Amino acid sequence: MILGDNTGPASTAVTLDALFRRAGVRHPEALALADPPNRADIDGTAPRRLTYAEADRAIAAVAARLARQNLHADALVAIQLGNTVDSIVALLGVLRAGMIALPVPVLWRHREMIDALGRAGAKAIVTAARIGSYAHAELATQVAAELFPVRAICGFGKDLPDGVVPLDDVFAPGQNDFVAAAARASDPAAHLAVVTFDSSRDGFVPVARSHRELIAAGVGVFLESGMASEAPILSTIPNGSLAGLAATLVPWLLGGGTLHLHHAFDAAAFAQQTMAMDGATVVLPGGALGPLTEAGILAKARNVIALWRAPERLAIGDTWNGAAALTDVCCFGEIGVIAGRRGDDGTSVPIPHGAIRARHKDATLLIETLRTKGATLALRGPMVPVHAFPAGAERGDEPYLMADAAGFVDTGFTCQRDDLFGTLTITGSPAGFASVGGYRFRQNEVDASVAEADPSATIVALPDALLGERLAGSTPDRAGTESELEARGTNPLIAAAFRRRNEADAA
Repeated sequence: MILGDNTGPASTAVTLDALFRRAGVRHPEALALADPPNRADIDGTAPRRLTYAEADRAIAAVAARLARQNLHADALVAIQLGNTVDSIVALLGVLRAGMIALPVPVLWRHREMIDALGRAGAKAIVTAARIGSYAHAELATQVAAELFPVRAICGFGKDLPDGVVPLDDVFAPGQNDFVAAAARASDPAAHLAVVTFDSSRDGFVPVARSHRELIAAGVGVFLESGMASEAPILSTIPNGSLAGLAATLVPWLLGGGTLHLHHAFDAAAFAQQTMAMDGATVVLPGGALGPLTEAGILAKARNVIALWRAPERLAIGDTWNGAAALTDVCCFGEIGVIAGRRGDDGTSVPIPHGAIRARHKDATLLIETLRTKGATLALRGPMVPVHAFPAGAERGDEPYLMADAAGFVDTGFTCQRDDLFGTLTITGSPAGFASVGGYRFRQNEVDASVAEADPSATIVALPDALLGERLAGSTPDRAGTESELEARGTNPLIAAAFRRRNEADAA
């Protein structure tokens, strides 16, 4: 394992960039990153494949480009990119420049970007000319025009708007831009690395994590899954959340193999990727597990990591009978993840109540669970964030992540405790939210957005086998309401709820 012989499984001494450098030193000419084969359909760019040496040069070039934008150390840099090589290079480039990465979902539009980036205090945006049919670079320029602190916009892709610094040339052969890794007076692993966003009843909550906390989250997934070092990983989960960072980025850095990326979901492209790899670890949403297994697409996988954003579905899920080893990763918003590898009987593993330790000779503590008096799950431990962010938020009205006196953070997920076995069963997600794939919406905010666009419209969250839930809207003028929501900069998942899905809807 890349962590080295003297650091232990949950090293407290290294940063994410240091993990990448270790892998690169060991195998500089090995393939590090590979794009989806259908990348041209995603953003008009040919697929990239980078060795560790090539990726290192690109990361250094991104860091140098950011440094030339007069951004200070610890500046927050928002990253809105598809699940492509660019997103990994950009995030590691931000960290190498001594700044803090702020990855945001690709489906965020004007409203969410203004709210979240303004709340966190972002100073720059790294984006793409387009992702799908949407012009993300144009969105970034609009956001920057309203948020004075945003000083720079950098972008990948062709036909970027005026004022956007192009980044495609960081991949050019012979690229020799260089920036020294940021020197820290104190423990570099304890320094903030990434800020993600959770949803609360009061709005977006910036959740800040150090390198050490992120590595602790990924170590649990890496060790529990039994992932082999230097083995390929194919991931459908972007790194815009704790789930993606813990289940994709950190295990790749720990293992030092090749990270193959898949954007959104294209069945033909995904099948092509999985069938081309023997012995890979495949990372995918838990809801997709059944259909992909039935279609035989996971037949060559050695390990499967299934991410459950609605962990209550595990208790009623199907028994696993695939050939690959299956590890379920329960994701509790941006607070923590808990991994459990299924046994020979194929059933899911209950969550222990109390301390959860790594499957390793050192039995490193990963996380602790607690059932609160309100019957919800609370978490604390090495991966659970402890920073009140932004600084000073705890003294004002801004929502921020709060821990109790013992250091536990309430996730809001309801649970039942089995005193006989000392385990917990998750029974429900936080009330008042709709969870669609990797996106969590406040239901009252969704209702308000729809009412503003069309007072006669209604919208509800319905169960969905693949996404957990889906939004469904009703109004006499579906097309008009969808168009108005899009024009207002509303998340496309909300706007698309009013799109006709079948002939019955059309009637």
